[in-house]
Amino acid sequence: MATIMTKKLFDKYRYSAILLRELVITDFKLRYQGSALGYLWSLLRPLFLFVILYVVFVYFLKIGGDIPHWPVAMLLGIVMWNFFAEVTNQGLKSVVGSGGIIRKINFPKYVILFATSLSAFINLIINLLVVGVFMLINGVEFSWTMLYAPVFILEIFIFGLGLAFILSTIYVKFRDVNYIWEIVMQALFYGSAVLFPVVKVLEMNATAGHVLLLNPAAQAIQDAREAVIPALSAGVSSSIFMTLVPLGISIVTIVFGAWLFKKRSPRFAEDI
Repeated sequence: MATIMTKKLFDKYRYSAILLRELVITDFKLRYQGSALGYLWSLLRPLFLFVILYVVFVYFLKIGGDIPHWPVAMLLGIVMWNFFAEVTNQGLKSVVGSGGIIRKINFPKYVILFATSLSAFINLIINLLVVGVFMLINGVEFSWTMLYAPVFILEIFIFGLGLAFILSTIYVKFRDVNYIWEIVMQALFYGSAVLFPVVKVLEMNATAGHVLLLNPAAQAIQDAREAVIPALSAGVSSSIFMTLVPLGISIVTIVFGAWLFKKRSPRFAEDI
C-alpha cells in the first residue's frame, strides 16, 4: 500500500518537478543574458551596495562603529534583505510574466512562484559564500550558534513567499499593486534594521524597537545576525511573545497567500 501511494505521489508531482527545474534554469540563464560579467553580478550587486552603505552609514555617520563585527552583520542583513526583496518583487510579476505559458499549458500555477523563489535562493547561497569570506577577513569566530542561521533564513523565505502569493494574485487584476509595493518595500527596508543595529533603536525608544522587531523580516535578520555574531544580542532582550508574533505573522501570511493563490489560479488565463 505504501509503495502504491508513493508511486501515485511521484506520478502526480513528477511533471511539476520537471517544469520547476526547467523554469529555474531558464530564469537564472536569462537574468544576466547579454551582460559582460554575467553571473558575477550575483556577487557584485550586494557588494557594491554594501560598500556604498558602509561608507555612508558607518564611515561618515558612525552608525554601528562600536558594535563588534558590525560590517559583517550589515553585509549579512543586506544579503538577507536582497533575498526577501527578490522573492517578493520577482514573485509579484511572475504569473503575469508567464501569461503565454499559462494560456497554452495546464499545470499547477504555484510552480511559477517556486521557480522564482528557488532562483532567488541560488543567489542567496552565492552571496552567503561572500559573507563567509568577510567573516574570515574580519576575524569572526565560528560557533555552534551559526547552525541556527538557516532557520531564520527559512523564516524570511516563508514570509516572502506568502507575500509573493498574495501580491502575484492581486497583480493579475490590479497592476497598480506594483507601484504600491515599491513604496511599501522602501518603508520595510528602513523598518527592518538592515543598516543599523536594533540595540540603537531600543536605546532611543524601547517601544519603537520592540514594534520594529514584530516585523518578521526585521526579526529574522536580527536573529540571523545574533546566530552568526552572538555579541550582537547584548542589550536586545526578547520574550516568547516577541519571538512567536513574527513567526505567527509569517505562518498566517503563507497560509492565507497559498489559499488565495489556489482559489484564484483557475482564472489566471482569463484575467491576464
